[in-house]
Amino acid sequence: MEFNMLLSFLAVAIALTLMPGPDLLFVMTQSVIQDKWAGIFTAIGLCTGLLVHITAATIGISALIYQSSVIFSIVKFAGVAYLFYLAWQAFRHSGSMIKSESRPKRSRFSLFKKGIIMNVLNPKVSLFFLALLPQFVKQNAGNVTIQMLALGILFMVQAFIIFSIVSVFSEKLQQWLLQNEWFMKRINIVEAFLLTAIGINVAISGK
Repeated sequence: MEFNMLLSFLAVAIALTLMPGPDLLFVMTQSVIQDKWAGIFTAIGLCTGLLVHITAATIGISALIYQSSVIFSIVKFAGVAYLFYLAWQAFRHSGSMIKSESRPKRSRFSLFKKGIIMNVLNPKVSLFFLALLPQFVKQNAGNVTIQMLALGILFMVQAFIIFSIVSVFSEKLQQWLLQNEWFMKRINIVEAFLLTAIGINVAISGK
C-alpha cells in the first residue's frame, strides 16, 4: 500500500473522527462528569466495538445487513433503546447538588462495556466502513482483505488517540464546571439530554 495513500486515508479518518457525533459526545460527557480516565475507558470500549464493524465490513457482513431493512432496523433501534435507557438512568439521579467528592463513580469496566454496546449496536458504523475502506484499496497492492483490515485498524488507533486527547481536555473543562453551582445541580440532566439527542439522531436518520 502506497505511503501517500495511507496519509490520505489518515487525513480523512482524523477529519471524520473530529466531527461531532455520538461517540465523541459520549466520551466528552463521561470525562466532564467523572474524569479523563472515564473518557479513556469509554474510548477503549468504543474502539473495541469498532473491531466488530471493521471485521464485518472486511468480510462483507455489512452488505448483507444493509440489504435487509428488517435486520438493519432491529439492530438500529436496539441501539436507540440502549441510549434512551442510559438517558433515563442519568435523569433518575438529577435534581440535587452534586459535589465532586460525592459524585457516583462508574467503574471503568462499566464504561468500557457501555462503549462496546453503544458502538456495536450502531449498524451505520459498519456501513460507514463498507463505504470508506474500499476507496483506499488497490487491487494490485496485495490482498484486498488484509488492506481493508489494516486501514480499519489504522482508523481505530487514530480514533483512540483523538478520543484520549479529548478526554484530557474535557477533564480540564470539568474543573471550571465544578465551580458552577447551577450546572452541578443539573449535570445529570445535561447527560440525559445529550444521550437522548444522540438516540433521536440515530433513530431519525435513514440508511
